[in-house]
Amino acid sequence: MVTVLALGAVIGVLLGLLGGGGSILAVPALVYGAGLPPAAAIPASLLVVGISSATAALPRLRDVRWRIAGVVGGAGAVAAVGGAALGRLLPDQAIMLGFAALMVVAGARMLTGDVPSGGACALPGGGVDWRSCLPRSLAAGTAVGVLTGLFGVGGGFLVVPALVLGLGLSMAAAVGTSLVIVAANAAAGFAVHAGGAALDPAILGGFTAAAVAGSLAAARHANTDRLRRWFAVLVFAIAALTAAQTLLNPPS
Repeated sequence: MVTVLALGAVIGVLLGLLGGGGSILAVPALVYGAGLPPAAAIPASLLVVGISSATAALPRLRDVRWRIAGVVGGAGAVAAVGGAALGRLLPDQAIMLGFAALMVVAGARMLTGDVPSGGACALPGGGVDWRSCLPRSLAAGTAVGVLTGLFGVGGGFLVVPALVLGLGLSMAAAVGTSLVIVAANAAAGFAVHAGGAALDPAILGGFTAAAVAGSLAAARHANTDRLRRWFAVLVFAIAALTAAQTLLNPPS
């Protein structure tokens, strides 16, 4: 339980600071740290990520761009249902190896650091040119939703750069909006996964409480380049361990 609480706190801190990223650690933490099978770890991860993301969004509500959150989050919530259905067709070993590959992508994304705002969708005064950017927003939401349903991740590591580069949001607005999108996607994915999963209330409760506490504490601070770099290194290391553990001792 001490390990579960520590891992939950780390995930919450990363979500609060960066608007995403911490959820990429939740599934391996629950599988290899708490001993849950992937079939239970994925819905548990979605519940933890959804609640902690929604909590971390509370101090940032003034930064949220609600229309963008609605479009991207709506597309993601629908796609999460499809991702969850796809996950049921794949063996646990394939899911964990795919998850390790996704962690490498997430780590590489985090290494790039902050990106400048002012993408092609931005209008003078902070608006969004929906005529050119609606298809891009729907595509981004769909991609993140599939990953959410399939792997139990929130997808904030993809949403934040998409909002900054694609829609021209500031980092503050992108982080706040991302947290709302992640919470919506996680809720949809959990609703699909939860029915057939045997969840341990003690582990789930402790993990969630620690993540919520971490996200609330971290949401008051700005994201930092140093944190992103260390986080990327951690993700790479856990991806390698996840792949090795899956190949040598496949989850049952």
